[in-house]
Amino acid sequence: MSCPICKKSTVVEFRPFCSLRCADIDLGRWVTGKYAIPAVDEDSIDEAADAIENNNQNIH
Repeated sequence: MSCPICKKSTVVEFRPFCSLRCADIDLGRWVTGKYAIPAVDEDSIDEAADAIENNNQNIH
């Protein structure tokens, strides 16, 4: 298996990555929105946003 970021051989400790650096690069891409899981349709996006908003109101 090769690292999805740099294509080097993976290291068990950081699998599926070769290093902490590549793992952090991948995490940064998720956090900044470069990677995203597509929604099935526009309505599901609106429903998810409403659920998040309603959940945040119940925190306090």
